[in-house]
Amino acid sequence: MGISRIVLLFAAIFLSSQSQCAISSSSARNFPLLFDHRHRWVCNVLDFGAVADGKTIDTSAIQSAIDYCAWKARASSLHFPPGKYLTGALFLASNMAVVIDPGAIILGSSRQEDYPRERSRWYVLAAENAVNVSVTGGGIIDGRGLEFVSRFWSRKNVMVSWNTTGACIGDECRPRLLGFVNCENVRVWNIHLRQPAYWSLHVANSSGIYIHNITMYGDFNTPNNDGIDIDGSNNTYITNCRLDTADDGIVVKSIAGPVSNVSVTNSWIRSKSCAVKIGSETDHDLDGLYFDSITIVESHRGLGVQLRDKGNIFNVTFSNIVLSTRLYDPLWWGRAEPIYVTACPRNLSTSVGTIDSVRFINISSSAENGIFLAGSDGGVLNRLELSNVSVRLGRITDYPGGLHDYRPGCQGLVHHRTAGVFMKHVHEVTVKDVNLHWERSGVEDWDLPVDFEPRTIGRLWMSNFTSSA
Repeated sequence: MGISRIVLLFAAIFLSSQSQCAISSSSARNFPLLFDHRHRWVCNVLDFGAVADGKTIDTSAIQSAIDYCAWKARASSLHFPPGKYLTGALFLASNMAVVIDPGAIILGSSRQEDYPRERSRWYVLAAENAVNVSVTGGGIIDGRGLEFVSRFWSRKNVMVSWNTTGACIGDECRPRLLGFVNCENVRVWNIHLRQPAYWSLHVANSSGIYIHNITMYGDFNTPNNDGIDIDGSNNTYITNCRLDTADDGIVVKSIAGPVSNVSVTNSWIRSKSCAVKIGSETDHDLDGLYFDSITIVESHRGLGVQLRDKGNIFNVTFSNIVLSTRLYDPLWWGRAEPIYVTACPRNLSTSVGTIDSVRFINISSSAENGIFLAGSDGGVLNRLELSNVSVRLGRITDYPGGLHDYRPGCQGLVHHRTAGVFMKHVHEVTVKDVNLHWERSGVEDWDLPVDFEPRTIGRLWMSNFTSSA
C-alpha cells in the first residue's frame, strides 16, 4: 500500500471519529449529517473477491466486505463499482453507507438456498438491529421478479412459492428486495429499485427513517410487489419518490407494533391495487399520518384506509392530491375508488378497532367509481372530513361496475349500484365543498350522487355539495 493511501486511510479514520461525535449530539432529523458517507473507511467489494459478471454468486465475497468494514472502522462505506452482482441475502452493519455506483446492479438470486432458512430474513439486502445505515449511489437493486413467475397470465401472474420447507405457508413466499428491521436512523436515497419478487422496500419496527429521491418499478402483472411498506415504525419521512408497480404503492401497517409520525410528500404513484394504503394489517394503533402533494395515476384505488384488526387509526390527513383511478381485473383488490375508508373484521374471530379523525382536503380526482366510506356493526368510522374534494366520474374501461369491494375479509365483493359518495356505519362525517361531475356512460344507475342508510349514520354535516352532468 502506498504512503498516500495510508495517509488517506488514517485521515478517514480521524474524520470518521469526529463525525461520530457530531452524530451523537444531532437530532434524528438531521439526516445529511448522520449519513455523510464521504468520511468513512471504504471497502470496495471487488477487493474482497466479488466477480460482478451477473452469473457468479457473489454473496460470500460481499458479506466478507461488510463484515470486514464493520470490524475495521466505526463508520464505513461499502462500495459497488459498475458491474452486475448476483447475490443471495446480504446483511449490513451499523454505521455503514452502501454506495451503489451508476452502472452497478445488485441482482437478487432466485435460488432459495441462497437465503436464510427463516422467512423473516428473506431479503436481497437488509439491516437488522442496526443504527445509522444508508443506501445510495445512483445504482440499481434488482430482485429479478420475473424469475419467480411460474405461469404468465393476462389477469394476474401465478408466482413461485418457497413454502416447501415449512418456513412459510401460502403463496406469498418469496424474498423481499430491501429491508430494515429493528433499526434506527436509516436513509435511502438516489437509488433505483427494480422488479422485486415480493415487497420492494420494507421497514419494520424501526425509527428515524428518511426515504427520498428513489424510483421503484415492478412488473405490472405480478402480485405482492409493493413499493414501500412501513410496519410498526415511527418518525418516517418519504418524499420525492416515483413508484410504479402492480401491487400497493405505499403501505403503512401495524403488525410489528404501533405506528406514529409518518409523512409522505411530493411523490408520484401508479398501482394496479391501492396507491396509498393504511392497513389492512392493523394489530396496533396508527396515529399521526400525513400525506401531501402526491400525484396518483391510473390506479385501481387511490387513497385507502383499511381497518381489519383490533388496532385503531387516528389523526390522518390526505391533502393537495391529484389522482386518477380506473378499473382493472377484479382479481386485484379495488374498484377504482378515489377515496376508500372501511372498518370491518378480518374474520369471525376478529374484533375491529375504530377509525377516528381522518381528513381529505383539496383532493382532485377523475375516477370510474365514487367515494366509499363504510364501517360495520363492530367497526366505527368517526369524524371523517371531505373538504374541497372534486370527483369527475367517467367510464374509460369495459370492466363491469356495480360492485362494492370489502376485501380482505368482511363481505368480499358485493353487488351494489354506483354512487358518487357511499356511506354506511359512519358515526360522524363532514362533507364540505364537494363537487361531483358525471360523464356520459352506458352503465345503469350511473348518476346517483349520494347513497347511505340513514339508520347507520350518526351525524352528517353537508355544505356546498354539488352534482352535475
